[in-house]
Amino acid sequence: MPRDLSHIRNFSIIAHIDHGKSTLADRILQKTRAVEDRELVEQMLDDMDLERERGITIKAHPVTMWYDAKDGQKIQFNLIDTPGHVDFSYEVTRSLAGCEGALLVVDAAQGVEAQTVANVMLAMEQELEIVPVINKIDLPNADLPAVKRQVEDLLAIPMDEAIPVSAKTGEGIEEMLEAIVSRIPPPVSEQEETRALVFDSYYDAYRGVVTYVRMVDGEIAPGDKIRMLATGKEFEVKEVGIFAPAMQSLDKLETGGTGYIIANIKESADIKIGDTITRKDRPASVPLSGFQEVHPMVFCGVYPVDGSDYEKLKYAIEKLQLNDASFTSVAESSVALGFGFRCGFLGLLHMEIIQERLRREYDVDIISTYPGVVYEVYLQNGEKLLIDNPVHLPDPTTIDRIEEPFLRCTIICPNEIIGDLMNLVRDRRGEISSTETVDGNRLILTCHLPLNEIVIDFYDKLKSLSRGYASFDYEYEGYRPNDLVKMEILVHGEPVDAFAAIVHREKAPFIGRGICKKLREEIPRNQFPIAVQAAIGRNIIARETVPAFRKDVTSRCYGGDISRKRKLLENQKAGKKKMKMVGKVNIPQEAFTKILKSSD
Repeated sequence: MPRDLSHIRNFSIIAHIDHGKSTLADRILQKTRAVEDRELVEQMLDDMDLERERGITIKAHPVTMWYDAKDGQKIQFNLIDTPGHVDFSYEVTRSLAGCEGALLVVDAAQGVEAQTVANVMLAMEQELEIVPVINKIDLPNADLPAVKRQVEDLLAIPMDEAIPVSAKTGEGIEEMLEAIVSRIPPPVSEQEETRALVFDSYYDAYRGVVTYVRMVDGEIAPGDKIRMLATGKEFEVKEVGIFAPAMQSLDKLETGGTGYIIANIKESADIKIGDTITRKDRPASVPLSGFQEVHPMVFCGVYPVDGSDYEKLKYAIEKLQLNDASFTSVAESSVALGFGFRCGFLGLLHMEIIQERLRREYDVDIISTYPGVVYEVYLQNGEKLLIDNPVHLPDPTTIDRIEEPFLRCTIICPNEIIGDLMNLVRDRRGEISSTETVDGNRLILTCHLPLNEIVIDFYDKLKSLSRGYASFDYEYEGYRPNDLVKMEILVHGEPVDAFAAIVHREKAPFIGRGICKKLREEIPRNQFPIAVQAAIGRNIIARETVPAFRKDVTSRCYGGDISRKRKLLENQKAGKKKMKMVGKVNIPQEAFTKILKSSD
């Protein structure tokens, strides 16, 4: 006999950063009495210090609650609190796949932002029931009619039944909970075989990998043998349970529920986000849709500032990888920086978060090289190479073409900065495809930009141009060929691998000149002049010279014939020439630290 699922509601909260998603989750926990008032802290589901400080959700957090509806039913709420940032959109997609509905939260003062649009599109692709919620109605500058018009015009979501709430004061929360019961459909089971969707995992030092799952069909209990359909690996279940919001073990996880499975899984790499778990004795033949390998988009070298901290950095990276399978690392060495790691990240925020966690949680002082992206290099013989490190780029004579990743970007900005913004996009080799009016004050700009052009400081420039009012969202679009070259920095004729970069030919002189100027200031002066050059192949495109110290060799000559002074100066000149030929230049570690950190 099939299990009655009418009392279960699985839903998620989607919103732009800082529109009150985590605060709203706090109010739901409070109203359903999942947490006692004395135990409630702000952003209850954001348990990482970085999440609380930055006001962003980095990891998905599931929680199970029970709500006494007005019609007398006891409803089980399974909320999956998802990240809002585009770098974690893969996690958002998997989390939404475990739900039947979503609360769309829009700020009553700020209106629709770039990530609101992106997350709504993800929810619509999953065919979820969307319940619009207008938050922060207690603010003095809240404008409900304008926000409703924006949502209807931009997202085509009818706002007749939008629920105005204040997550801060608790106003409207009861109506929102009733709307979840009445408007979000209960789960439906399609098969008798067991199928569970993996939407996240983390590593526990004592119990191994804890897997977050949504039970779509069947049930799983301790002692069951399970199989991963994507990898084919098999494990024995040790414990199952739910988050309420603390971990609470159960006899079994049943259809429609959301919870965790602990099996004898030792490494996070054995679990793939989006995979389907089934039972070994009665395996499902059809996996749940949507599993795809997640590939890093941005790469950079991470090195310890002090070479003796290498083992400490290695340990820290291994620990972080256990909790974040989308973060990759490979050991590498640099002539300039010593031993370190080439790390891959999903995006810029992901890179920033990982580097900050290495510094804070593991107390490792690190230096990172310029962030780069993965290029597709096509050789003359038809072979294709994936290059993430400029040092590994083959000889230019063997290359047919180089292709770089492009992004489709959505920028919502105030009307008055549109001219400056268009100039910024064009400076970064972007193409503007459309502009659309949101309301009387804001525009949506859709453009196509190379990923390489936004990895350094595009977001900072955008925020300073708009005084913080612009919002930015992007999605991966594919590869396009471009006139890309490898630029090297030569110090006294020797290439410095830490500063090598793949850049567009037109922008290479500007970038090279900037690095050469910084190096001229940082390299200590010597007894001979030091040439700092930027080069593409054998062509020098920029040059700066670190001047030599000059000893006054004529100081002991008092009067007399000028030929004596000339002779001394000629001898000094010959000595400097010889020294220049045999002399070596040591670039101090501080120079690398200053130049590379100034690019962060």
